[in-house]
Amino acid sequence: MEVKVLRTSGARGVVMLPYKTVEGTARGSGEDFEDSHGILEFQNDEILKTITVRILDREEYNKQSSFYILLETPQWRRSGKERTEEQQKEEEEEEEALTGKDEEERRIAEMGRPMLGDHVKLEVIIEESYEFKNTVDKLIKKTNLALLVGTNSWRDQFIEAITVSAGEDDDDDECGEEKLPSCFDYVMHFLTVFWKVLFAFVPPTEYWNGWACFVVSICMIGLLTAIIGDLASHFGCTVGLKDSVTAVVFVALGTSVPDTFASKVAAIQDQYADASIGNVTGSNAVNVFLGIGVAWSIAAIYHHSKGEEFKVDPGTLAFSVTLFTIFAFVCVATLMYRRRPEIGGELGGPRTAKALTTMLFVSLWLLYILFSSLEAYCHIQGF
Repeated sequence: MEVKVLRTSGARGVVMLPYKTVEGTARGSGEDFEDSHGILEFQNDEILKTITVRILDREEYNKQSSFYILLETPQWRRSGKERTEEQQKEEEEEEEALTGKDEEERRIAEMGRPMLGDHVKLEVIIEESYEFKNTVDKLIKKTNLALLVGTNSWRDQFIEAITVSAGEDDDDDECGEEKLPSCFDYVMHFLTVFWKVLFAFVPPTEYWNGWACFVVSICMIGLLTAIIGDLASHFGCTVGLKDSVTAVVFVALGTSVPDTFASKVAAIQDQYADASIGNVTGSNAVNVFLGIGVAWSIAAIYHHSKGEEFKVDPGTLAFSVTLFTIFAFVCVATLMYRRRPEIGGELGGPRTAKALTTMLFVSLWLLYILFSSLEAYCHIQGF
């Protein structure tokens, strides 16, 4: 932040103007702003100086506080050089001589000296940035995730759930104009309004510092997982598919597509796409290690309390894991190759490289489904 200071008096020579920052509701010492003090040196005929004060960004656009910049008594040097002892002695003698004159002469003489004006204390207000707030709101609408700020009340959640929101793209963000909902937006809203309203019952993130939202969300996810598992099993039974095939095709696809879009949005919004990797790794860790581990632990404790043994049939797990590991190494090797300068990175790059990488990864997924299905129906020998 820069503050401009004007020299409005008619003093000739060099004027030294001390200044310093003073705390108000905003705290210094690197909390809200960095303390600043110094001396502004106005040369002869120079009327403008700039004070720079660093304000720290706390990413809180609803905060409003203030501090002050105080101008102190100016000092006068008649030339741009440092005062010698003789010059200082002459000024002191002039001061003594000046005291012997009458009030009118003293007033006229003082008019040529530097002096402060009526406003010597400037209030600097740190307030809400509407540009940052609008950017945050757009990011929340685009990702459908509370990445930067959470919700404050159930009322806001239900209003958002029943409101048709327009999809946004980069052009809209640059223009800064609100986009009206399209026909596709209305169709998607009516297809998903049940789930929007259902999850609006989750407590806002303001309650219990977010713990209420976390616990209820985990319970809702577990309930939906159980429902989806039963529906997938009934669907496979109806169309004549084995549970393993239904799991790797429909269940995995249905649970991975939302994570894919979330990872895409995270990769676009982050400079190095670290959030995308964190989202994928965290999702898989929770789904596999926590999901299966908790379920098996509960089952093992229950059977042990009954004096029974709890065993899990591995089925085709070894074959599936081995196949998945091979394809995973192919994917990692592809990403390492994409680091070459002509491509420029693991993600993005030239259109041809993106298209070839996409086709390769989709082909690996189709091959995984194909081999898993053939092994499930004993067309190939597993292990």
